[in-house]
Amino acid sequence: MIPLQRTPLPAKSERLLARWTDRVAAAGGDSQAARGCWTAADAPKRHIRGALEPMAHGNLRCMYCDDSRATDIDHFQPIAHAAQRAFDWPNHLFACSHCNSNLKRDQYPTDPHGTCLLVDPTVDDPADHLVLLLRSGTYEPVPGSPKGQPTIDVFGLNRSELVKGRLDAFVLARSTIRDWFGLVQDCDPDAARTARALLDSPFVDVVHAMTRLKPSVAPHVVGPRTVPALDAWRSTYG
Repeated sequence: MIPLQRTPLPAKSERLLARWTDRVAAAGGDSQAARGCWTAADAPKRHIRGALEPMAHGNLRCMYCDDSRATDIDHFQPIAHAAQRAFDWPNHLFACSHCNSNLKRDQYPTDPHGTCLLVDPTVDDPADHLVLLLRSGTYEPVPGSPKGQPTIDVFGLNRSELVKGRLDAFVLARSTIRDWFGLVQDCDPDAARTARALLDSPFVDVVHAMTRLKPSVAPHVVGPRTVPALDAWRSTYG
């Protein structure tokens, strides 16, 4: 999971979503009313999807697993928990069907004060709550973070296909960063294109984790041959 920047909605879209929020209230304001309105809301969905797509990483990657192509508009706080937020722009994220429909569904864990215990990548920096262990491809919660473990559990961030994908991405990222560094040293214009391809690839959370490695740890994790390239990459893209 990587941090994402939520963009403002165009005024026309804001007005449209506000009208549909009013429809939910007029229909009773409960989850049944919200679901009924959402099912019929073709135009609002087009506006929301059109705003979410530019926010998504790479080739429209899921904002949770960063692997599969995003297909679903997810209500971060589910309609079952907050009917009035069905058309609330800050409550929408772009997710793959597995993360959205198979895993998250209506889960929305909170603490005793009602504070959400899931990482929203458009609000939180996931690195404040999640640590990616590059050599194992798995996530661990940041010690003391109340959001780390619930986020790992709800989104299934350590499911086997994601772990394998991150391990493969780690091998490719090390090689690509070394290649990029060689191109930079040769003043080759393909360096920028190589960097862009890596940054647009799935599992870019692996690259983010590499750039956060402490200098004392980096040689043991990425290997001494990669360290000079990673240092240069960090100064350019970190």
